[in-house]
Amino acid sequence: MSAFLSLRDVWVEYGDKVVLERINLDIAEGAFVSVIGPSGAGKSSLLRLVLGQDAPTRGSITLDGVPLKPECDSNRGVVFQRYSVFPHLTVLDNTVFGLECERSRFIGRLFGASRRAAIAEAEEMLQAVGLGDSLHLYPAQMSGGMQQRLAIAQALIKRPRILLLDEPFGALDPGIRNDMHKLITRLWSDYSLTVMMVTHDIGEAFALGNRVLTLDKWRHDPHAPQRYGATVVYDLPLTRKGAPAADTAPAPHEEADREESLSITIDIIDNN
Repeated sequence: MSAFLSLRDVWVEYGDKVVLERINLDIAEGAFVSVIGPSGAGKSSLLRLVLGQDAPTRGSITLDGVPLKPECDSNRGVVFQRYSVFPHLTVLDNTVFGLECERSRFIGRLFGASRRAAIAEAEEMLQAVGLGDSLHLYPAQMSGGMQQRLAIAQALIKRPRILLLDEPFGALDPGIRNDMHKLITRLWSDYSLTVMMVTHDIGEAFALGNRVLTLDKWRHDPHAPQRYGATVVYDLPLTRKGAPAADTAPAPHEEADREESLSITIDIIDNN
């Protein structure tokens, strides 16, 4: 049985510079994969490949056994660190916009029953991310955490099978960040998502993911430093198989396993 998402001998090169090399991954449906590693290790490049924003120089990527086209589609949603919301649209209109683009590709507008149906879907999604009482606010009237909730609603409104997160909580205050962790964990469970998240925060990677990948260069030639790309040097499955309730702490043995794995991963990154 083939993997849900599979990358086979994937390379990314820009001229003489190799960014990624020999990426071989099988990701199960419903996994929450955290991707960590030093700056410049190609974490965001890997995310762009799965999103379809970039194509591999070599190798293949398949989704359910079908080659993944290098173009963004409704199977994949993305949330960036910088809030990707339209400042001139209300919360509701920001969320409806994705449905209008999908269902009315020529004019980007829905009317009548079609628009009412889209509004109902958007309201349901905004309720799910905690913005049900903020439908008519504009982004300038919202906190950073609220804007990121809106960006998540935008990504999920078209029901993607894969949610890609690129440092989505890095600009948030610690308290708001903790709330966002609870939110994304609940949405992962409620919507049966497959999630791939890039983060520089190793603690966040282990707190949210049930699999942690470390990208780094595993070989180096001082005479040709650009000719060697990063690959997966560490692939750690965690004991947590599904999303816990938002306010449920991990079991003691799971917490101990996670702390030990975190210590090992930090050592590996520090030694590379």
